[in-house]
Amino acid sequence: MLEHFCECYSDLSGLILCPVLGSITPLFIPNSRIRPIRLIGLCASLITFLYPPVLWIQFDPSTAKSQFVESLRWLPYENIHFYLGIDGISLFFVILTTFLIPICISVGWSGMRSYGKEYITASLIREFLMIAVFRMLDPLLFYVLPESVPIPMFIIIGVWGSRQRKIKAAYQFFLYTLLGSVFMLLAILLILLQTGTTDLQILLTTEFSERRQIFLWIAFFASFAVKVPMVPVHIWLPEAHVEAPTAGSVILAGILLKLGTYGFLRFSIPMFPEATLCFTPFIYTLSAIAIIYTSLTTLRQIDLKKIIAYSSVAHMNLVTIGMFSLNIQGIGGSILLMLSHGLVSSALFLCVGVLYDRHKTRLVRYYGGLVSTMPNFSTIFFFFTLANMSLPGTSSFIGEFLILVGAFQRNSLVATLAALGMILGAAYSLWLYNRAVSGNLKPDFLHKFSDPNGREVSIFIPFLVGVVRMGVHPKVFPDRMHTSVSNLVQHGKFH
Repeated sequence: MLEHFCECYSDLSGLILCPVLGSITPLFIPNSRIRPIRLIGLCASLITFLYPPVLWIQFDPSTAKSQFVESLRWLPYENIHFYLGIDGISLFFVILTTFLIPICISVGWSGMRSYGKEYITASLIREFLMIAVFRMLDPLLFYVLPESVPIPMFIIIGVWGSRQRKIKAAYQFFLYTLLGSVFMLLAILLILLQTGTTDLQILLTTEFSERRQIFLWIAFFASFAVKVPMVPVHIWLPEAHVEAPTAGSVILAGILLKLGTYGFLRFSIPMFPEATLCFTPFIYTLSAIAIIYTSLTTLRQIDLKKIIAYSSVAHMNLVTIGMFSLNIQGIGGSILLMLSHGLVSSALFLCVGVLYDRHKTRLVRYYGGLVSTMPNFSTIFFFFTLANMSLPGTSSFIGEFLILVGAFQRNSLVATLAALGMILGAAYSLWLYNRAVSGNLKPDFLHKFSDPNGREVSIFIPFLVGVVRMGVHPKVFPDRMHTSVSNLVQHGKFH
């Protein structure tokens, strides 16, 4: 019996079980005992974070096959299995998820006085769902899990949001993501009727007719485009960011925006290669419009969070250009940029959170002269502003460079427009920093100033290390993903 138990829960089952157990335990503790509840949540997330070193060491980068595979019979009569695995693409997103959740719990440490155990439970359930999403190798369950992720996020925005419009923003976020995915569910049911299974390994060897591929690709696109988000279905993102608490914005920018682009890489591109080639010009057009439009829109924003939110839309659409370049440089660069965006954008939202905690406003016009009153904060903010501009030596540079190389091989005009978006990105990043940090103090609006305390600085340090590590010595990241990316390109016969 013991051997059977060990066999069932070998490998990386704890990667999913730890957040589940950590989310259940606080429910049996009274809300008045907030300190044990906080510690249980933080310990559960830190224990989960111990698994990535095991993943990294045991992962074999020489094969494109899924590793650490686990399978559970879910609906055996319909040949649907809870099928989990990790390859060179999903590896980094699992690590990013386990990295950000302990930070989000630490960020919400002081604001956890009301509904503390509910906050911990929602955060850890969200971690469980996102790890399962990135390990899932079944399209039907991949539909179920990402559609479950907005539920705890909906609660976090609606309960711990910062303004009166938080309920509207929570509903907008939930409905946009849900309605976009209805078409994907219909497509998955059609695939199940045609093939008799939803096992990704089998579906990758199944050839669909060109007309069927186009229909299925459009249905999957309707779901993934909302999650990226692509123009014109991006309206929910700035509103959700503005109303969400700091920890909610960190997860939203750091991980949730990656669900759409990851879905393209995992399902749309390998399963429907002919339709992907057919719709590549369409993706290029939408992405180029989104990059330039959102970059120009960013220059007109007055809310600190909206500026970073629109910046995220521009960066994620640059990622889609890299993915649909359909070559090793473009796809590899898009994965690196997603990882970098998960660090840089999250850190920028943390910077805004530091200011909001002190001054209770995010309007740019109230800030100025912070360099003289908060010098340490100004230095940290400056570093991440440079990283957001993709300065050489930071994590974003190598990803954006590879995307431009890959895009130029496919379409020089699209690469030129993407480069123009990068120039606009530098413009709004410098504009934001100059308005907030330089200039004269405005004592009529801001009265109390204090640099980040020890807890806040300790939260920024992992981001600083990660951004510099990826920027200075990025080789280890392409090495881990190269075989999986090459297999994706060769499988679709894109080369």
